[in-house]
Amino acid sequence: MATTTTETTPAGPPGPPSPPGTAAAPARRAALPGPYLLWLAGAQAGLLGDAALYFALGWAASAHGGGAAGLVLTAITVPRTVLVLLGGAVADRFGARRVMLAGDAVMLGATLALAAAASGWGTPMRLLVVAAVVIGTVDAFYLPASGSMPRRLVGAGQLSRALALRQAGGQVAALLGAPLGGVLVALGGLSGAALADAVSFGVVLLVLLRVRPQEGRDERDEREPGQPGDSPGLLREAADGVRLALADPLLRAALLLTGAAAGALLPVVSLLTPLLARTHGWGAGATGLVAGGQGAGVLVVAGLIAWRGALRRAGVGAAAGLCTASAGIALLAWAPGVPAAVAGGVVAGAGSGLFACHLGPLVLGGVPIGHLSRMQALLTLVQSGALVLSTGLLGVLADAAGARWPTALCALATGTAGLVALTSAALRRA
Repeated sequence: MATTTTETTPAGPPGPPSPPGTAAAPARRAALPGPYLLWLAGAQAGLLGDAALYFALGWAASAHGGGAAGLVLTAITVPRTVLVLLGGAVADRFGARRVMLAGDAVMLGATLALAAAASGWGTPMRLLVVAAVVIGTVDAFYLPASGSMPRRLVGAGQLSRALALRQAGGQVAALLGAPLGGVLVALGGLSGAALADAVSFGVVLLVLLRVRPQEGRDERDEREPGQPGDSPGLLREAADGVRLALADPLLRAALLLTGAAAGALLPVVSLLTPLLARTHGWGAGATGLVAGGQGAGVLVVAGLIAWRGALRRAGVGAAAGLCTASAGIALLAWAPGVPAAVAGGVVAGAGSGLFACHLGPLVLGGVPIGHLSRMQALLTLVQSGALVLSTGLLGVLADAAGARWPTALCALATGTAGLVALTSAALRRA
């Protein structure tokens, strides 16, 4: 695996690169680079605007019925899933920053157009579906590029803290996005939410114009020199990223763990918690408390890691996160009342945060810089595929046996994945 680029710390001259999660305490606690913090601030503004717009789109679609709302969500998911590997190859070939600039510019124009159209025509289904397709298509190219940026802006010794801070910020955006979307819809409808998102894209554009990865160098500078026309096609480059991940023991294990976490962890809050609440007659407020507990668990763990740094053995930390989440899901499945369910949500969230904040640096730190965006694209594809498959199966099982048993199955699957991860020599040594 390629060695990551490191930064010089104030304590002394540059030393050899250190794997994520193993940096000395002074290096871990040093301030994160200014360009990264500036980029992260812009990215969080974009996430908050996106979350508000997604709520507004879902709300507008729900007026046309449940099937229409599902169609709009599908119109976002399908192009994102189909095109994401190609998007990763494009970002690695032309530069992540250039792809992000182009994506933000397209979405700035698209959200302004959506605001104007919604103001003049209302919210017909045709407009909502077109907007969803545009969002999903841009996401397919933007997400792999954005996911690679921490590695391009932060040295290896600080990568775990940088990613944890991003995880915490993303959780805050997720928690605030729906309420903000509700306020914007109440004040200005879909048009108001689209205008707010347009402002956020403008902020991100201004930030990206000032931030240049690695002092102006990006992943294209790491390519082997060749003659014009020597570059393979984008589809071949996308396939090359898949081959790289499957051939490397650590990356292969990371992909499997990502799929397991997506399939067994993510449906718990979005699908199974509401079903459990309806079974017990807890009501919507209790469901929100459980979801909030899960978010709080993620936020606390991510904040601690951003402050103190990750565990020295990041692979063991990721496995421990899955085992912790398993305990929380099991508590949620057999909770006798709302307080126990909220506690289960907090524990599950803490485990989820522990897993994500340790696995992310392993992946970013273990990929050659010329393949960063393709690896992020592959992780997105694995996560999306596992989530779609498990959500459907868990929903069918819940209809047949009640919500408790599929929730317990998720706890078993998550715990098993964590224990199996500990048998991987590549992960234990990471």
